Amino acid sequence: MHSKRVLVSLIMLAALLAAIPSFAQLKLPRPSQHATVSQTIGLTDVTITYSRPGVKARQIWGGLVPYDQVWRTGANEATQIVFSDDVTINGQPLPKGSYSLHTIPGKDTWTIIINTDDKQWGSYSYDKAKDALRVTAKPEKAEFREWLTFEFPEVSTDSAKVVIRWENLAVPFTVGTNTTAKAMANIHAAIEAAKPDDWRVLMNGARFAYDNKVSTDDAAKWLDQSIKINENISNLWLKAQVQAKSGDKAAAVASAEKAIAKAEPKDGEVASEIKKSVAQWKK
Repeated sequence: MHSKRVLVSLIMLAALLAAIPSFAQLKLPRPSQHATVSQTIGLTDVTITYSRPGVKARQIWGGLVPYDQVWRTGANEATQIVFSDDVTINGQPLPKGSYSLHTIPGKDTWTIIINTDDKQWGSYSYDKAKDALRVTAKPEKAEFREWLTFEFPEVSTDSAKVVIRWENLAVPFTVGTNTTAKAMANIHAAIEAAKPDDWRVLMNGARFAYDNKVSTDDAAKWLDQSIKINENISNLWLKAQVQAKSGDKAAAVASAEKAIAKAEPKDGEVASEIKKSVAQWKK
């Protein structure tokens, strides 16, 4: 009888031990779920990782999120922001790297804080001495948002507006990348390193300079050099577009017709586009 009780006890103990790992592995969703948003600004990648609390019928500003206190700008871990290259935040320089993003909400003005400790829970261990940058931002009234969101509503070659959206507020700040200047430096270096018969790097450099309205003298020189190396439909068509934009329609037509004459069977779609432009320029 004793041995039978021992056996039953051992079976029950084994069943209990077998159940323990299932409790340890229990996985449940967070009330404020994880989110990541990324945006390329010219040549620079910006990635923001955060958790999204909901309003849930609570008073947010001056309530759940107190005024004039450091806030993680989200839930759970502090919001993380990563820059692949040096940037500016509202005009202030910031080296590339990974940071935590905190804010100090105010009724009329917010402080945006970029802190070098990029892995911390909330703002509980926040250390002002580790701040890389502080800038101010102006909160704006906005349409209601239940869930906290980081957005990039405006993006150009050289900058983007980042907006923190939650409840009825939008708080914008600007990330600058100085991409055009960096790209022009890359073009100069690429042209210096290019082989003598490389017409493409000259043409692409000229196209970027014309499209972004920088260094037009260099652009004209690079395009002429490209045509001199290898006169083809691509660089002649670019020259025609540049001439038309400057108002010289007769020269544009001449360059475009040269481009059409250089067309190969694979260039049918481009040749058709050029012919339509020529027809417009001749009117």
